[in-house]
Amino acid sequence: MALTLAELRTRIDALDLELLALLNRRAALAHEVGELKKGEGSVVFRPEREAQVIATLQQANAQSGLAHTLQSDSVAFVWREIMSACRALEAPQRVAYLGPAGTFSEEAALRFFGSSIAHVPCANFDEVFHATAAGSAQFGVIPVENSSEGVVTRSLDLLLTSPLHIIGETSLMVRHHLLRASNSLEGIEVVLAHPQALAQCQNWLSTHLPHAERRAVSSNAEGARLAAQEPGWAAIASERAGSAFGLHLAARAIQDDAFNRTRFVVVCLPSTLAAPQASGRDCISLVVSVPNRPGAVHDMLVPLKKHGVSMTRFESRPARSGQWEYYFYIDLQGHPSQPQVQAALAELQSLCAFYKVLGTYPLAD
Repeated sequence: MALTLAELRTRIDALDLELLALLNRRAALAHEVGELKKGEGSVVFRPEREAQVIATLQQANAQSGLAHTLQSDSVAFVWREIMSACRALEAPQRVAYLGPAGTFSEEAALRFFGSSIAHVPCANFDEVFHATAAGSAQFGVIPVENSSEGVVTRSLDLLLTSPLHIIGETSLMVRHHLLRASNSLEGIEVVLAHPQALAQCQNWLSTHLPHAERRAVSSNAEGARLAAQEPGWAAIASERAGSAFGLHLAARAIQDDAFNRTRFVVVCLPSTLAAPQASGRDCISLVVSVPNRPGAVHDMLVPLKKHGVSMTRFESRPARSGQWEYYFYIDLQGHPSQPQVQAALAELQSLCAFYKVLGTYPLAD
């Protein structure tokens, strides 16, 4: 006989109490781990360990055989929040990102660390790097590339010269909404957004608001803040930014690419967190330059093919030396602890005039 609604709710309430008790038991064990790590002088946050935990749980969930199971993304979200709350028992991690509240950078920070963090919003990417390098934040989160507009050049330039290294990454499906104080497209004189967002929505803007001025600002959330003050202004930003500043969604999902994604990396000082150990699904980010001679770029790629190391990204940026020289930003699959990867990196370094490892880190879910 089927249970009544009241009976089902009673069972759910009982399970919630069981879950709460189990979560508190987990938190107590996590606290003991934290105390042991303090005694050893080791770090509390281990991104590769958390990635392995989530991957194991997702696999167990998929193989459970139950009729109704959580989606894989939901498992990752729930356990990331649990681990974030447990870490915060020691002290919330201070995370810098492009602010103010409501930016996609803030959303990326919450996706990676969970919501139990101390927020350090910054006015621009340079400030994110400065805050993290100076110690006012332990970690920084910055966008590095977009699926439709390519690399974020300022981020690449800062990674080249910064003492920070990459210890993690996350990727967001980016949906841009047109926000304004009134729920209408009528009378919009100015559209404000970060330059990347304006570029990602240019076809929609040309079709629906051809006479509106497109004005670049430091972040989409800053555009939303300004649009809340002027009736003739609108902003391109996230739904979170609309909620934060009390704006209507005058038009939803106006990005030109329906599958628009942005990749973010997490950076910190090596003294805050050393390069994560191998997780089984890892990436190595490098920046290199080679002598300006025929065949130099081809020769640089030979060690990768020789040792069977896959390259997933290859970008060039001018070295600004006045000699038509370039820096090459490269992502490789693998971890330096793997013999074939170690051999390929050693040969590659011997061919380079400049060689810097930007980071080794687990791949995003």
